[in-house]
Amino acid sequence: MLSSMLPPEDDAARPAAKEPAPPPDPAQAGAPSRGNRPTLAELRAVSQPDTVVGRRNSEHWAGMYLRKGSIHLTRLLLPTGISANAVTWLMIVVGFAGALVLAIPGWWPVIAAAVLIQLHILVDCSDGEVARWRNQHSTAGVYIDRVGHYLVESLLPIALGVHLDGGPGSVGGWTTVGALVAVVVILKKSFGDLVHVARTYSGWPKMSEDAELAAPRSGGLRSLRGLLRFFPFFRAFGAIEFTLILAVLATVDLVLRLAGLEAAAPGGGWWSVGDQLAYEAVLRAWMVLAIPLSLATAAGYLLSILASNRLRRP
Repeated sequence: MLSSMLPPEDDAARPAAKEPAPPPDPAQAGAPSRGNRPTLAELRAVSQPDTVVGRRNSEHWAGMYLRKGSIHLTRLLLPTGISANAVTWLMIVVGFAGALVLAIPGWWPVIAAAVLIQLHILVDCSDGEVARWRNQHSTAGVYIDRVGHYLVESLLPIALGVHLDGGPGSVGGWTTVGALVAVVVILKKSFGDLVHVARTYSGWPKMSEDAELAAPRSGGLRSLRGLLRFFPFFRAFGAIEFTLILAVLATVDLVLRLAGLEAAAPGGGWWSVGDQLAYEAVLRAWMVLAIPLSLATAAGYLLSILASNRLRRP
């Protein structure tokens, strides 16, 4: 199924990497630092410029609604004196908490994990806003941000496997399946970052966000890539998308169980709610489907990179 192997966006399935801003203008080097209690209008003008909000590779959900909330979070964080890098670490902690909660069996943990991952990406938006307001441009911050997304997005499939095995202390076959999916997720993410590594090793300039650069050279592949915009399955392993899908499927499982159409297995423990572990047939089916789907997504991403001009001399 070739059409399933050509994701249309360069990095649409993951949050866009933080980009270090250029050094400040020497003419402004002596300018006083900005205060910690800006108005929303002042903060938005500096921390959410069109060059950031309108980026082609900007995080899908951030553009839809998260940045509307992140600017308020940023305004609350500024008076505390917290650094941009510390906000990035907070983002990682929140995402890690989401994965830990997901490992607990039951419907509520899945919903709670989805909420925590929303907060995870909200804080992810805020760290860059703090950095832009304070003019704190850190290569270490970019690196920590990327490590955080690798960790969280790979932990989520593993946590789902633990969830399906019965929770902490019941690691088994589903956890193994989750770990396999996590490896593929990490590989897929590395394919995009390795483009920048290869270009840097070759002494080439930083890759622009020109859509033409990421588009396949072949007209046929361009057409297939365009069609996939209507079936964006390649987004399924981003942190927000993954947990939202799980929330929907877990709710379907809950409805089936309440209707007496889905069995429950004996089990339980301190990590479960009640004496029965839900079978969660729909979630199990999704986990099985995640193996070929993640492989197709990773293979398609690699093919889309090789078929584009991203690795051609500028």
